[in-house]
Amino acid sequence: MGTGSDMYRQQILDHYKSPRNYGELEDPDFSHTGENPSCGDTIQMDVKLGEDNEEIEYVSFTGDGCAISQASASMLSERLVGMTLAELEELETDDITDMLGVTISPMRIPCAVLGNQVAKDGAKIYQGELNPEDYGETITEE
Repeated sequence: MGTGSDMYRQQILDHYKSPRNYGELEDPDFSHTGENPSCGDTIQMDVKLGEDNEEIEYVSFTGDGCAISQASASMLSERLVGMTLAELEELETDDITDMLGVTISPMRIPCAVLGNQVAKDGAKIYQGELNPEDYGETITEE
């Protein structure tokens, strides 16, 4: 592995040990939780929208789990600020793994994408596309 790979590993460890935007957001526009049952990771994403109810103004998260899931949620909490809900919906697995900067094994992909899927599902519930009573919490299993 090259120096670039080591840099990204350090970035993941830094976000894991010192997560950005960690904590519950007071009065979020939407909040949603999810888990990865194969690993035991849990994440709650809280999102505050701007006045237009489309642009993401602030994101915070809480959770527990492996370094990949928690670092990914931390990085995502920074990346989502300024995006619209439509742009959030367009984020794909490759966008998340590229953000992490290291090759993620197939078994760890559900860990890496948990925060993203939780944010997407929370947005869909907020927009009325998913019924929270029928849907419950997000479960990642790829």
